[in-house]
Amino acid sequence: MTDWELFDQVGEVVRGSAPAGLGRLHVQVRHNGVKAWVGDAEPQREHYEAQLIAAEIAPGAVDRALEIGFHAEHRAEPDNEAALGRLLAAEPVWRAELGDDAVAGVFLGRDSWRRLSETWPDPALDGGDAPFEIGVRLVEYMCALEPHRR
Repeated sequence: MTDWELFDQVGEVVRGSAPAGLGRLHVQVRHNGVKAWVGDAEPQREHYEAQLIAAEIAPGAVDRALEIGFHAEHRAEPDNEAALGRLLAAEPVWRAELGDDAVAGVFLGRDSWRRLSETWPDPALDGGDAPFEIGVRLVEYMCALEPHRR
């Protein structure tokens, strides 16, 4: 299975398992990942993503890693800090849902952006359950964080 096929399937899992109560869901599949957001049709600077990243920027990875979680990618760094700050204010609530793998901090690969995500170093992505596991985990981030993001 190619990465494109993998993320196309992940997108379908996200579409099929995200609860309607989150709001109007948008999913964009790319060759190296899937981006999801709630609200306006235009891609948002604050969104959820499952994407392949280079080993050089992924702690513990040798070949590559999969990152899953929330991104704040505003042009201005203070806007990204504010987005992450809103989520950190609710950390006891979402931490109980997401666990200790969720890391809040500087975006992997771009210092001005922020993230609340986890990385899976050197994941086995050719297994039949990989699209389901990735998609469900991305939806878990959406369900845990979206109520605190607004």
